This record gives sequence, structure tokens and C-alpha cells, in this order.
Amino acid sequence: MGGGRAGKRASEARRSYPMCSNRLAASASSQTQKALSVVSETGCSRSLISLDPDAAIRSVWRSVRPQPTSFPHPTLRAALPWNAGRFVGAKRPLKEKHVWAIRFHLAREERIRDRALFDLAIDSKLRDYDLVALKINDIVASGQVRHRALSVQKKTGRPVQFEITQTTRESIKISLDHHGGTLTDFVFPSRLGASAHLSTRQYARLLDEWITAVGLSAGEYGTHSLRRTKVALIYKRTGNIRAIQILLCHTKLDSTVRYLGVDVEDALALSEATDL
Repeated sequence: MGGGRAGKRASEARRSYPMCSNRLAASASSQTQKALSVVSETGCSRSLISLDPDAAIRSVWRSVRPQPTSFPHPTLRAALPWNAGRFVGAKRPLKEKHVWAIRFHLAREERIRDRALFDLAIDSKLRDYDLVALKINDIVASGQVRHRALSVQKKTGRPVQFEITQTTRESIKISLDHHGGTLTDFVFPSRLGASAHLSTRQYARLLDEWITAVGLSAGEYGTHSLRRTKVALIYKRTGNIRAIQILLCHTKLDSTVRYLGVDVEDALALSEATDL
């Protein structure tokens, strides 16, 4: 009953407004033709267009319509790689001029403990956790700083011997006289108490301050730079990799070669410097 009334009203409207109905039909026809032309340009098959133009238009619309934009949840943060913006790889050794620049800076600022820590790190060539764990009886005998000392490495469990130069002996003596302590105390005690030694984290922070103070980039240097500094200079002057292997207590010579970054250019430079 309702459908018959609606159809009757539609036919009456078409009879009452023939011009409007014709214009709407013409407009719809022109829009359909434009849509079909776009469909044909996209490569849709002509058989589909001829059989069912509406289906052809819908299929193309599905492929070209813009995808909805998805926004991340406001509480979620994009995960950054751990090494984003960081200097990765082996840390550079210090040059001789940088060593003396840091020594001058520490002496000028009257940082007695830091000067002794820096000098001993250069001479001992120990890893950071072995360096800060040194006790006074490791480097002092009969009230005098030893010329040579022995330390057991935490990583390998093997003993390694190192020399203590005159410059380092003087800075260590001044530091021990200033801070005091017994033979069983740590050479570099923690500020929290004499029963604990300086942490490796604090040691790294101190080194960053020293490096920045002399105009270098802290990201390119680390505590391992001090372990590499003296051996890099020895290799540059002598080219004796076997001696460096002994100083670093490496079991394999290949490890020392990789540690120093020795390449063909270094070998040829040493060969060219030897004239027969």
C-alpha cells in the first residue's frame, strides 16, 4: 500500500516537473560518463564496463580511494635504536698532546685524586674495573710507590705486570699523602666510604669532564681510550706488536692486531721507514 502511494507521487512529480526531471537525468548521465572514462583510463576491462558500469566504478574506487590515516596512541613512544646519535666502535686513544693538556688542566684545577687516577690509568693499561679496584698495597711497598706493580685481571684471572713512571709515582704519592689510608684500603676510595672503591660509572663521568675540558668530543673517547693510549704510542714508535701483546696480556697475537687496528697501510709505513 505504501509502495503504491510512493510510486504514484513520483510519477505525478515527473509529470508536474518534466524539465527538472530531464535535467537531473542528464546530469546523472554526464557524471556516469565521466566516471566511466576514468575507469577506462585505469585499465579496467571493457567487458566489465559494458556489463555492469556501476560495478566497474566501485572496483576502481576501492583501489584508488585514500586509506584512512592511523595515529599512534598518545601514550606510546617511538622506539629508538640504542645507538642512535652515539659514536659506536672502538674508542680512540689519546694523543701525546692531549695527555699533557689533561694533566695541565687537572693540575691547574688542583684535582689531586683525578690527576693520580689519570696517570695510573695511562701507565697501568688496566681495564676500568681493574683500575678502580687497586689497593694501596698493590702499588706501595716500604712507604714508596713501586716502579713495577702486579695485578690480577678480573676478566681473565691472569696476573699482569705494569710499570709506574716517575710522573705517575709523584702524582700517586701526593694523592695518598693528601687522602691517607692503610695498605688494605683502595687507592681510589668512594666518596660514600673507605670500604668501597670508586665506581666505574663515576670514573667514566670524570673522564668525560677531562676530555671536554681540553676541547675534545666526549663521545669519541672512553675509559678504554686510556688503556689504549700508551700501547698505541709504543706501536707507532717501534712497531713491536709482540711487546704490546705482553703489556696487554693478550693470549693471541690476532687479538692485539685487531685491538690496535693494524692494517696494510701501517705495515707498509713501518717497512718504508726501514731503509737498508
